[in-house]
Amino acid sequence: MDRNKVCIITLPKIIDERGNLSFFQNNQQIPFDIKRTYWIYDVPGGEVRGGHAFRTQQEFIVALSGAFDVVLHDGKDEQRFHLNRSYYGLYVPNKIWRQMDNFSTNSLALIVSDRNYEEADYIRDFSEFNIIING
Repeated sequence: MDRNKVCIITLPKIIDERGNLSFFQNNQQIPFDIKRTYWIYDVPGGEVRGGHAFRTQQEFIVALSGAFDVVLHDGKDEQRFHLNRSYYGLYVPNKIWRQMDNFSTNSLALIVSDRNYEEADYIRDFSEFNIIING
C-alpha cells in the first residue's frame, strides 16, 4: 500500500450467524502503528467536522454506525467518500485537507492515527494549507 495515497481499505469480515466481526491491526490492514483513537458522535444535522490537515499525522476513518461523507482536498483536486459500512475505512495520509459532513442520525465515526494529539501538527487554515502544498 502506498503510504502517500488516499484509499479505501476493505477490512476482514468474519461472517457468523450470531453477528459479523471486522478488525484491523497495526501495520497489517492499515499502514501504521496506532498511537491514538477517537470517535465522533451525536453530530447535529447539517454540522461539519474537521476542516484541517496534518503536517505529519496519518489517519484511518471508519463508519462504525450510520453514514457520513469525508471530503478530501490535496491542494489541487477534491474527492468525496461516502462511508457507510463498518468493514471498510478510508486511509488519509498527511498533508490532505479533510472535513466530514452529511452525518446520518446515530452515526459513529472511529478515527485512528499514528500520532498522539499535537496541536502544532494541525493546519487549520485552508489558505495556509494551499501555500504549504502548492508553494
